[in-house]
Amino acid sequence: MKRFLLSIFALVATLSAVEAQPLMSYEEAEAKANEVIKSLTLDEKLAMTQGYNRFFLPGAPEKGLPYIYTTDASMGVKNKQRMHDNSMIKMAERTTQFPAFIMLAATFNPDLAGAYGHAVGEEARMAGAGVILGPGINIYRNARCGRNFEYLGEDPHLASALVARYISEMQLTGTLACAKHFLGNQTEFYRRRSNSIIDERAVMEIYTPAFKAAIDAGVATIMTAYNQLNGEWTGQSKEVITDLLRGRLGFKGLVMSDWNSIYDWEKVIRSGQNLDMPGEPAFYLKKRPRDLVAEGTISEQEIEDMIRPTIATCIRWGLYDRYNSGRQYDLSLEAQLPAHKQVSYNVAAEGAVLLENNGILPLSAERKVLVVGKWIDKVPHGGGAARVTGYDHRPLKDVMSEQLGSRVSFVEKPTEAQLKEADVVLCVTGTSDSESTERPFEMEKEDEALVRLAVKSNPNTVVLVHSGSAINMSAWADKCAALLYGWYPGQNGEEAICDILTGKVNPSGKLPMTIERDFKDSPAVGSVPEGFSLAKAKGNPNEKAFHPWTYDVHYDEGVLVGYRWYESKGIKPLYPFGYGLSYTTFSLGKAKVEAKGKVKVLTDEKPLRISAEVANTGNVAGAEVVQLYVSENNPTVVRPVKELKAFKKVVLDPGKREVVSFEVDKSMLAFWNDQTDAWQTNAGEYTLSLGTSSADIAATLSIEVR
Repeated sequence: MKRFLLSIFALVATLSAVEAQPLMSYEEAEAKANEVIKSLTLDEKLAMTQGYNRFFLPGAPEKGLPYIYTTDASMGVKNKQRMHDNSMIKMAERTTQFPAFIMLAATFNPDLAGAYGHAVGEEARMAGAGVILGPGINIYRNARCGRNFEYLGEDPHLASALVARYISEMQLTGTLACAKHFLGNQTEFYRRRSNSIIDERAVMEIYTPAFKAAIDAGVATIMTAYNQLNGEWTGQSKEVITDLLRGRLGFKGLVMSDWNSIYDWEKVIRSGQNLDMPGEPAFYLKKRPRDLVAEGTISEQEIEDMIRPTIATCIRWGLYDRYNSGRQYDLSLEAQLPAHKQVSYNVAAEGAVLLENNGILPLSAERKVLVVGKWIDKVPHGGGAARVTGYDHRPLKDVMSEQLGSRVSFVEKPTEAQLKEADVVLCVTGTSDSESTERPFEMEKEDEALVRLAVKSNPNTVVLVHSGSAINMSAWADKCAALLYGWYPGQNGEEAICDILTGKVNPSGKLPMTIERDFKDSPAVGSVPEGFSLAKAKGNPNEKAFHPWTYDVHYDEGVLVGYRWYESKGIKPLYPFGYGLSYTTFSLGKAKVEAKGKVKVLTDEKPLRISAEVANTGNVAGAEVVQLYVSENNPTVVRPVKELKAFKKVVLDPGKREVVSFEVDKSMLAFWNDQTDAWQTNAGEYTLSLGTSSADIAATLSIEVR
């Protein structure tokens, strides 16, 4: 069968379905909000501090402020939500189950992130939701975190580039994005009890850049996290919300809490927080805003200051006008569902990562395949708030039966004899990740046993992994004929997986995180408190119990997160950040700098342009991600061996070449000086590296900074 790259890089044109309306300035919206606030009674002002009926922004309908519906979203729009009275509200008959966000990260394709965001924004408009409770952009630090699949990987530059496009395109549809969870939410182990202890440099260099990118892209709302940051709950921390988020990062819009995550209303009101969600009465809150105002602890002016950004944000984005005129539902957008389904397919096709291949893939037309494992007859997905039902699901069994016909057979629990007799074995395995849980680095015993038996019994075993983050594959990764990381690919993502297996699509995904050989290698190894184990706390049965104790999670690695950690410590991972194979081969030529004279000097006034020629040296059309890393040769503080600062995905036909170039300015070389509270770029020599992963560097050159 002829192998070719499907035209998945020609993105679906959905941008004309909803026309963006011009926005007033935030200052103008704030002035209008002040006029509205003057018309509110004290009771109405107090009601505006808390959510309504679990998934609505508060309102005062008799004063022209309707309740605005918000919906969970990490793999699309969640069209069913449970209300306070335990009834279910269904806002749309069907919405698309998209691939997990970490699969989007693996595409290294900002254009595709934009298409994803636009499609989700349109489906929110179709469903009558004004605000999407996403995207999640917490940095991947801990492979066991059950919520990693909702995030964009371990590198702040990659996450920033993707989330900026996702949010800007989503909000073009009139749907408001809510970037979450601010800040330091890298564990789900009793998440309401964890205290993330993070130094200032790590906060600024690693954990806030994606939020800053979201803010610069115009994100309308931001959600705080469940955890404490350096000793205070983020949802009621003045240092987190007023000083950091609003001060250093410059956010002006609506800040809301995560659901049931505040404990002291006086602190909440004075922290810069605007909205307690979901607003239901909670036994652990002793004093309410009404009590604090009545006793004189909190003034009515402070309540007005708290609710102003909520009202101003809704005015600025036209939500009140839309809901008051009955235009919150745009059912015409149902016509866009086929286009959204194509976007979903594209993300899966570009996001699947080929980690091993001895030449068995793509499968030739004469090969017969035995598919094994408990995952063959269902669409893999993450759980919790990210669980989107979807429609027209396409499990792998249905897709492969359709495409391979009599060449494929399926056995969930094969015998050793069946494995040995098979021409090719496709072993489908993985994990079921979800919020509020940490899962072991190891797979379930029966899943691990099946993979080991398969690779032992048949050298032609291809392993397909569906998971939301890294798993322990050290015992068998080098023993299988091929290894494909398929994440949670969405309702029709198994079509893309099958197209990769058969060669209709050439894989181009790259790991957005490092896969370690052993979890003991991870800087997060000590994140579970002494005396506890994941086994004993499986499912976090008391996660919603609000006990007064907390435990500390020490981010002792500082800025050395992900590949920065492994390279600095000389620990070889199983697979490095940015890694992924193709069915073709590429070469990356010598790096060049456009500069006069022999000395390559970078100054404030003169950025440099670095370039290299990438060539497809194989026989199949394909895509390669060229990655630019920077290093300070003689740093004055601890710095990573190298840091990703730019990347570009290039699509090339066989034998074709393209020059890839990046502009390098001084800000790309900066570190956060916690003594001066400012970004600083030292004068001196730096190394620029171009490669196809953090471990595969093809070209380097030195520059001087003055």
